[in-house]
Amino acid sequence: MINFAPCRKELNDFPEAVREDLADALAKLDAGVMLSMPVSRPMPSIGSRIHELRFRDRSGVYRVVYFLTLGGVIHLLCAFKKTTQKTDQKHLDLAKKRLREVL
Repeated sequence: MINFAPCRKELNDFPEAVREDLADALAKLDAGVMLSMPVSRPMPSIGSRIHELRFRDRSGVYRVVYFLTLGGVIHLLCAFKKTTQKTDQKHLDLAKKRLREVL
């Protein structure tokens, strides 16, 4: 099961090609496939079992922060277009806030 609710609006702003890549990655996660670099990487600075999906197309670099529960539910916490080398603190804070809401 995938919970899109926390970041549905942000995802709608992603280019169609990136949304298609995201759908493919989420289907794999939902089927139990563990993704690794370059598509997914852990984000221990936010919490355990928190990862980010990484996408790139002509218009830029996109990230989706997600939380994978032990029961297999995938909560999408934050989605954004990356504009700097380092992830903006506001996105990390938003992911932490939304994580507290889903727990």
